[in-house]
Amino acid sequence: MTFRLGRCALALIAGLLAGPVAAAPCSNTGADYESWKSLMAQEAAAAGVGQRGIAALMGSSYSSRTIAADRNQKSFRYSLDKFMQVRGSDTIIRQGRARKAKTPEFYASLERRYGVPAGVLLAIHGMETGFGSFMGDTNVVSAIATLAYDCRRSDFFTPHLLAALVLVDRGSISPASVGAKHGELGHTQFLPGNALAYGVDGNGDGRVDLGNITDAMASTANFLARKGWQPGLGYQPGEPNFAVIREWNAASVYQQAIAIMAQQIDR
Repeated sequence: MTFRLGRCALALIAGLLAGPVAAAPCSNTGADYESWKSLMAQEAAAAGVGQRGIAALMGSSYSSRTIAADRNQKSFRYSLDKFMQVRGSDTIIRQGRARKAKTPEFYASLERRYGVPAGVLLAIHGMETGFGSFMGDTNVVSAIATLAYDCRRSDFFTPHLLAALVLVDRGSISPASVGAKHGELGHTQFLPGNALAYGVDGNGDGRVDLGNITDAMASTANFLARKGWQPGLGYQPGEPNFAVIREWNAASVYQQAIAIMAQQIDR
């Protein structure tokens, strides 16, 4: 998945994420999805989405797998010890240390530029996709559209749906692009709106490609920096940068796990 960013894109996504934008009625079943798409298409067009994006929306389908995943995030209800065991924290720490040792200058350069230490980036990378070993198998537009249609978090996901359609318009992703069950993209699983707002070209090839590890790590560091990361300060609970880890994921157990694994990777 590739896309180019400019000031217009940033201004657009800032508007999309300002939030709630859709009046198309949500539903807790898939029964009205087809009629909802037509209403959502009208609102997307009014928000500036073009023909390619609208066509992608109209070609999407209700994703029962996405709804099942959204209703079954039980790991976030585990104790911290159980969560870290289930998510393979020992493996993430071991592989994270090895990756840092293999390319230390790469991570040092990111820390110089963005202020975010290697351990934090590697812990997120390992937690999200097993260091890129699995970046998803679900159609991005269908997943995001389903979550925008579903009443549980419609206001949150509707701006990300519009962002996904903008990415289709620009040729950044295609109607067939795949990601995680909630429509996240790439090595560290950016939602489409965050991809537009915080994605950066880390390898200097003139495009942002979240399937490329250099761009993905730089984009992750940029996200954290833009959310207020303070270079050189701590990121454990109670320390200044722990609040920034909260910006990455809302689950308390996830935040604590990232802080613990990052600290151990950086030892």
